[in-house]
Amino acid sequence: MGMSAASGAKAGGRRGRRGRRHGAIAEINMTPFIDVMLVLLIIFMVAAPLIATGVPLDLPQTGAKPINVDQKPVTIAIDSKGQIFLQDQPTLEPDLVMKLQGLAKQGFDERIYVRGDRMVDYGRVASVMSTITSAGFKRVALVTEPAR
Repeated sequence: MGMSAASGAKAGGRRGRRGRRHGAIAEINMTPFIDVMLVLLIIFMVAAPLIATGVPLDLPQTGAKPINVDQKPVTIAIDSKGQIFLQDQPTLEPDLVMKLQGLAKQGFDERIYVRGDRMVDYGRVASVMSTITSAGFKRVALVTEPAR
């Protein structure tokens, strides 16, 4: 007439095995995460070359070390036809100094990078650099590609 303690626990319900089998799963499903990361990787691989557009130049190659730049520098490009571009916008040499003074946040201490195509006449590059330095800008540098 009496019940034992073990049989009393089972009499209340039949949850012994089934309750554990259908409980919450504590694992993270990584498949959607990996799919999203692969899609983002493909998007960035396709978009990266499009971001670095500008005036297409064939820069000369040198053994100089790459420069580290924290902010977007002021750049002047001279294409193979001798046309001048200030921050990828075409400009004329007489207007160059006035536009540079408007862009230079640090005044005459602003670093200015001159990118000259390999095929442009050296005298054209020298003329543009002379215009910049005669206006009072002290930090003018030539940009080249690293040697392969």
